[in-house]
Amino acid sequence: MKAILQRVLSASVTVDSALVSSIGKGVLVFAAMAPGDTEKEADSLAAKVLKMKLWDDESGGRWKKSVQDIQGEVLCVSQFTLLASTKKGSKPDFHGALGGEEAKRLYQYFYSKVQEGYRSDRVKDGVFQAMMEVALVNDGPVTIEINVAPKVDGKKEESNGGDS
Repeated sequence: MKAILQRVLSASVTVDSALVSSIGKGVLVFAAMAPGDTEKEADSLAAKVLKMKLWDDESGGRWKKSVQDIQGEVLCVSQFTLLASTKKGSKPDFHGALGGEEAKRLYQYFYSKVQEGYRSDRVKDGVFQAMMEVALVNDGPVTIEINVAPKVDGKKEESNGGDS
């Protein structure tokens, strides 16, 4: 699983000219599910989204507060294109992204875990597989990449960057 977190002052999702979701200060999360990902990776990713220290504290301490600490909001958006491979040619290859109903099920599970880990009224969603217009006012800018990979040979692979 891969996610891009953007610290925002505001963000919104529009589909077919209709506003679907909007948030104020908080985190915009673009999330992608990969083949082999399970609920365990979704649990881990949801926890990281909610615990990631992206804000300073009142005394100026850097990177001290999470979205929960500041009582911010979270907007989750499914985005399979995060898992594109661009190693060959100029056309992205999406074989690294989980497809169809399994991707939808796992994304919905991830979204529900973010809601359960925080307050459901502070967590919003885009529309899975829709052509969405995502607007945001990036705060900082602060953009963080999180990768959570399934266990391989009994070891959990996690990284915060690099090509997947």
